[in-house]
Amino acid sequence: FKSLRTPFYRGADCCLLTFAVDDLQSFQNLGGWKKEFLYYSDVKNQERFPFVVLGNKVDVEQREVGEDEARAWCEENGCCPYFETSAKDDTNVTAAFEAAVRQVLSAEDQIGHALLTSTIDLHGNRKVPRTSCC
Repeated sequence: FKSLRTPFYRGADCCLLTFAVDDLQSFQNLGGWKKEFLYYSDVKNQERFPFVVLGNKVDVEQREVGEDEARAWCEENGCCPYFETSAKDDTNVTAAFEAAVRQVLSAEDQIGHALLTSTIDLHGNRKVPRTSCC
């Protein structure tokens, strides 16, 4: 399974880091998963790559990770958007994926703007000397 990481991650436009709110260990693994993704995906600009964090299983009564703790992690790790979700009852799943798409579009817009402002005009204001035969 681990041999599939590189081709699976490479070319990704966004990463949804997901943990279970009823499993503290999964929350504690977020940092490692993020590092692993960045390493194997070969992301060029790691600071601007879009991540969204999902705290899943909010339908379960026994929580081991509070919402404030998860939001604090997101702030400390690049201000990622955070959503509490339930795949079981579809709580916030659509909103989370829409946020991921917005993150991707925003990142692409920033890249496009950087490319446009970093161009060189090869033809601008070039004065061609006039020559005459007389």
